[in-house]
Amino acid sequence: MKVFVTGVNGQLGHDVVNELAARSIEAVGSDITDVYSGAADGSAVTNAEYVKLDITDKNAVETVISNSKCDVVIHCAAWTAVDAAEDEENKPKVKAINVDGTQNIADICKKINAKMVYISTDYVFNGQGTEPWIPDCKDYAPMNVYGQTKLDGELAVANTLEKYFIVRIAWVFGKNGKNFIKTMINVGKTHDEVRVVNDQIGTPTYTFDLARLLVDMIETEKYGYYHATNEGGYISWYDFTKEIYKAAGMSTKVIPVTTAEYGLSKAARPFNSRLDKSKLVEAGFKPLPTWQDAVARYVKELE
Repeated sequence: MKVFVTGVNGQLGHDVVNELAARSIEAVGSDITDVYSGAADGSAVTNAEYVKLDITDKNAVETVISNSKCDVVIHCAAWTAVDAAEDEENKPKVKAINVDGTQNIADICKKINAKMVYISTDYVFNGQGTEPWIPDCKDYAPMNVYGQTKLDGELAVANTLEKYFIVRIAWVFGKNGKNFIKTMINVGKTHDEVRVVNDQIGTPTYTFDLARLLVDMIETEKYGYYHATNEGGYISWYDFTKEIYKAAGMSTKVIPVTTAEYGLSKAARPFNSRLDKSKLVEAGFKPLPTWQDAVARYVKELE
């Protein structure tokens, strides 16, 4: 099996290529830069070829992926700057990456009969209520531009292919790039107390753990929609922050506030990011470890 991975300069793509290498699975990593520009250790391309690819260039996508002779494409590349996606000047670019780029990849996967993994988000739902969203729920109502483009990307994959895995995740953190944990540790070093919202509920996803699951998936033909975050229960960003400081041995005080008290962000944020992951177990996949365990391992990695 040979796997083509997009977005290897990002958190998840980096870990996916490393996981493939750890299992001695041949991989090709790609991103928009001339050379790999992810984690400083360069580990994401130690055992993989790197090729430059702009996923919005349909001809380039067809040529590069065809030439790779891959059996699977794991599509990690995306526009993920949620607030910036709301700016009028960015909207065409967000659509070009998240929708048109995804369609380009789905089209070539169909042509070469490759499996495709598409990484999506809880933002495809309306973010309301308290019931966990189930993977096969079609009650879509994205709250912002980012969510709408990720939903349109999902539909591009599902309407083009039969051999696909659409995997929704939330609250992502990994070694390679910016994330909430790194931000809160940095803020905690310069502030005695921090205010964090406690009325947005979900579960974090550690890319190191998710990468293992994605590689498990592509070794099967159990196609369809899945939800994949770490285990350990549903929490607020306030709970998440307290655990981060506990793991880091920091004494910064965490003050819970409502989203309204914190102040509105440019893009509307979901109050309900609960994702039901029972389908993973039903399909025979091993769940991710608890988020508490993931945070402890990750913070130790940062030391």
